[in-house]
Amino acid sequence: MRTVVLSLLLASVATPLAAQTGPAVEEKSIDQLQAMMAGGTSSEAITQAYLARIAAMDRTGPTLRAIIATNPDAIAEARASDARRKSGKSLGALDGVPVLIKDNIETKNPIATTAGSLALKDNITLRDAPLVANLRAQGAVILGKTNLSEWANIRSSNSISGWSAVGGLVRNPYALDRTSCGSSSGSGAAVAASFAAAAVGTETDGSVVCPSSMNGLVGLKPTLGMVSRTHVVPISHSQDTPGPMARSVKDVAILFAGMVGVDPADSATTRQPQYRVAPAGFVEGLKSASLKGVRVAVLHPDMPAILKAQYEAALAVLKAQGAVLVDVEQPKLDGLGAAEGHVLHVELKADLDAYLATTPKAVKVRTLDQAIAFNEANKETEMPFFEQETFIEAAKTDGLANPEYLGSRAKSLRLAGKEGIDAMLAKANATILVEPTYGMPWLSDTVYGDTFNGPSASELPAVSGYPHLTVPMGLVRGVPVGLSFIATAWADRAVLNAGYVYEQAAKARAAPTYAASNDAGPGLDGVR
Repeated sequence: MRTVVLSLLLASVATPLAAQTGPAVEEKSIDQLQAMMAGGTSSEAITQAYLARIAAMDRTGPTLRAIIATNPDAIAEARASDARRKSGKSLGALDGVPVLIKDNIETKNPIATTAGSLALKDNITLRDAPLVANLRAQGAVILGKTNLSEWANIRSSNSISGWSAVGGLVRNPYALDRTSCGSSSGSGAAVAASFAAAAVGTETDGSVVCPSSMNGLVGLKPTLGMVSRTHVVPISHSQDTPGPMARSVKDVAILFAGMVGVDPADSATTRQPQYRVAPAGFVEGLKSASLKGVRVAVLHPDMPAILKAQYEAALAVLKAQGAVLVDVEQPKLDGLGAAEGHVLHVELKADLDAYLATTPKAVKVRTLDQAIAFNEANKETEMPFFEQETFIEAAKTDGLANPEYLGSRAKSLRLAGKEGIDAMLAKANATILVEPTYGMPWLSDTVYGDTFNGPSASELPAVSGYPHLTVPMGLVRGVPVGLSFIATAWADRAVLNAGYVYEQAAKARAAPTYAASNDAGPGLDGVR
């Protein structure tokens, strides 16, 4: 069954390799794509070039498995953009630019939104998530859907990041045996490999910033409420948010400005303080961004010496740009992890049941309990490497009105926000907090699952709903690491500005080489 499903989902990827002749799109920014179109290159030609690159590299060549399906309407969308441009009616910075969408976000094109699960192989809703509708309204070409950790990596605590039953295992373009991290692994690997200039991911805790960090990208986990979650396969309404991923801060800002919007169906977005800045200001503000005199709180978590050296070099760049660095320690936040876990379990059952009830009749899995039963009945394809113990625990919970759940949410929000990020910023009298995003990418391991070891910056901004930007900090033994910029709620512009200043000075990002493994240095050979 899996082979048949994959062949159906990937049929539109089978662009002839001869189609690779065309404009060069590798490592092109959104501005560069716009300049190409202004100079006479069509959006159609650019879209064809990306499709050809996917055909040559995603299931052949380095076999990245970053794409679950391409959009059969992409060429028509590109032609419509070309017609607008020809008539002088371009819709702005995204018009004609191909963008990839994570496959837990609905698009109105005739392709399924699977969340990586065979249970949703028939989930063809023919509706756009509001964030996708916003991108279309600005002329973006929806190129296709990216692979992901199945069910956004919530099914099991022993999972293999980047694996889904539908798409297989995403491979890291910098070292093919290393993780691309999850759950937006496909978005990360695809943008790193220049399958598009930018992509949309989603995050509950780390799922934008981890794959961005480990694929040499910029990724923004926005303030919760900046981007609508309607028609996105959910985990937690308290923590879920879509976010932009690209190879530069400016491209992230452009995509983010296109995604932002108030959605009456998502009450979190109605709390936006009028964006604190018009969406276009996220891009325009970069021109005057400065760190001169800006106080930055600096965390020094435990990390390997080789990563610490990279981090110290990044801090030196910030200082050279005029930032005032103030060391802080993270307060003891006892019970945060347990409280967050309880919230995610309760909200997963409630939110997923609510979402599944809106899917087409062809989708037979209508509840979390039915998803568990489906996985058990299809063990060979759905659970060849790990089980579904998190699903099972979530299924035992008894609703959003339970006092224990309400207490866990209040506790986690207080610890992560007021007593966590806010307290550290206040102690340093700072507006920005920095730390390494994660450690280095680990080996993808079908026996032991994820073997993460290293610092992690994601939990506090994820639980509090605060903005979190990661920017490439360079390569460590051939694989990428990222630098995190974190601030308080609605300060998305502040983290973008700080990250941009650092990026422009550090110039730390390197393009991927598709190496079979990372460069371990000469030590493995010994001296004889």
